[in-house]
Amino acid sequence: MNWITNYVRPRINSMLGRREVPENLWIKCPETGEMVFHKDLESNKWVIPASGYHMKMPAKARLADLFDNGEYEALPQPKVAQDPLKFRDSKKYIDRLRDSRLKTEQEDTILAGLGNVQGLKLVAVVHEFNFIGGSLGMAAGEAIIKAFERAIAEKCPLVMFPASGGARMQEGIMSLMQLPRTTVAVDMLKEAGQPYIVVLTNPTTGGVTASYAMLGDIHLAEPGAEIGFAGKRVIEQTLREKLPEGFQTSEYLLEHGVVDMVVKRHDIPETLARLLKILTKKPVSAANDANGVIALAASA
Repeated sequence: MNWITNYVRPRINSMLGRREVPENLWIKCPETGEMVFHKDLESNKWVIPASGYHMKMPAKARLADLFDNGEYEALPQPKVAQDPLKFRDSKKYIDRLRDSRLKTEQEDTILAGLGNVQGLKLVAVVHEFNFIGGSLGMAAGEAIIKAFERAIAEKCPLVMFPASGGARMQEGIMSLMQLPRTTVAVDMLKEAGQPYIVVLTNPTTGGVTASYAMLGDIHLAEPGAEIGFAGKRVIEQTLREKLPEGFQTSEYLLEHGVVDMVVKRHDIPETLARLLKILTKKPVSAANDANGVIALAASA
């Protein structure tokens, strides 16, 4: 009887029963509703092949895609006080941190690396949106400042890829203090004579937009990214007016002079390399300058 119960029945159930399918095996395009196999999406840099919609890209994948051959030095994560306010909403903040670390395999929302992009040395800083909405807290602020300090020490440019809902409310005023601290770090890099370029991704909002995300020498943006301080619905409810179509998108901000260039994700490494070579007075070819990169860098 044990042989039938322990061996035969499980074998029959495994053949006849439904197989578990991972939830993220197929990804739905937010614009067209098209279902895309996750491997195809990853191989296309998290851009929907048919519609061109730019999905959120994991921070580790972003760094690996940016640097030559995917090789870079990961900058250390600074240690800061955990849950200084003993904050609790629907669950404890310390539990949210633990869950996000298990989910993303990161200490906090910021990843930074030092490497080469088409032979040009630079520091790149990336937000991981899946870590509590890419929110800016003490750990993130400290990691950003250390990345700027490393860029100054290496005498190289810094490129920022923000993707955030803003300041982290669970850390209160200590989160808001990171806004002026990171702003000072930006000024330090500029005083050292090194370029600072921001690549705005979806979404870039709140306190991050009110600080280092809008202080670049040049601002690039991915297509369709939401960029702003307050959300569209909040603004409409406050003003009691209907906002224009496409308000706060990359394309709208490009038309109104907030963003310098909208660049597809596949073209970002090459565009950054060309811009930074011009800004650092390194040789660059004028051939195939379809996006007007040289003219943009000359006016920066």
